[in-house]
Formats: sequence, C-alpha cells, structure tokens
Amino acid sequence: MAQRKVESLMEAGADRVAVISPHLTHKLRALLQAKRIEHRPRGYQQGDLEGAFVVIAATDDPDVNKQVWQEAQERHLLVNVVDDPQHCNFFVPSVVRRGDLTISICTGGQDPALSARLRQELEPRFGREYAAFLEMAGALRDRVGRELSGRARSRFWNALADSEILALLKQGKRQEAKLLANDILAAHVLKAKGRGRREIPSLQDRQSEA
Repeated sequence: MAQRKVESLMEAGADRVAVISPHLTHKLRALLQAKRIEHRPRGYQQGDLEGAFVVIAATDDPDVNKQVWQEAQERHLLVNVVDDPQHCNFFVPSVVRRGDLTISICTGGQDPALSARLRQELEPRFGREYAAFLEMAGALRDRVGRELSGRARSRFWNALADSEILALLKQGKRQEAKLLANDILAAHVLKAKGRGRREIPSLQDRQSEA
C-alpha cells in the first residue's frame, strides 16, 4: 500500500518523498538507491511531520495512524489515513493514465476496493492508442486554431473523435492514422472556405486499397 502511494505522489510531481518504515519493498528500495526517495528506517515518531506538505498514513496499526492524524491536524497539513475516511482531509483517487488522458475514480474514501476495481476494468478499455491519439490531436491544434473558428472548429474535433483513427492506432497503423487526421482537417478547412466537402475514405476503403 505504501509503495502505491509513493508511486502516486511521484506521478503527481512530488520532488521530495520521505518514507518512514522499518522495512521497504523491493521497488521502494530501488527508488532509494536511485536517490528518488528518502528513508527513515524506523517507526513513526512525534515530530516526523515537520516540514511536510502532504501526509499519508498507510500502517496497519490504528494507534500509529491516529497519532499521525493528530500531528497532521496540529500542523494544518493535508493528511490521508488509508482505509479510514474519518481521518482524511483529502482523498486519493484511482487513476488511469494514457499520456495526456487522465481518468480519475474516487469513492469519497468510502470504498477504496471499488475504486481500484473500476480502475482495473477501465485500464484494458483505454489502451495506449489513446495516448497516441491525443499526441496526434495536439500536433494539429495550432493549425486548427489558425484555419478554423467557432462551430467549424468544434465540428472538426467531434469528427476527429468519431473517426476511425483510434482503430488504426490500436492496430499499430500510425502513419495511416496521421494521414486520416490530416484528411479530416483538410476537408473541414475546405468546407469552412465554401469549397465543398472532400470525402474521407473509410477504414474499410483504406484497407481495400492497401
């Protein structure tokens, strides 16, 4: 549990993470050797929270967790006692990340197991193709801003999301996906300029041509 919380903090950009524990997992030991975390090889002691900004208590000792909560309250710190929503002033959601796509699931601390289960269900649904899709969309953003405006811009983004690009990316056909994205944009630019509408070949047509 502590390892997962450390990983979440680091993913969120924490630049100084201290772990107070007599023991470390193999992963945490590797992070320590890489000098990415600090380690105090003992149990919690009063005063350990000095200088902290966010505190997470992930021990299996209710008395220790209560002491951490009390010190955090006295120091007006953000504190999360795992599996104890009554002793939390913030909650850590389960997160699915695919590049710039972030899907956050939170049960308000009432059922962390449900939150984790939903994350596990969503992970295979949203594959790496979503990261590639957003990377591709980001590369087009400046051009879209220059060549389209108002409703035309909105129509383009909806068309891009509704297109077969994700299917192509899932199949590893990145170049075809890029060509299709540019075709969709070109068609919307032409339409916005009153030059008619270009037909966008479907995935089935492209596969037949190949």
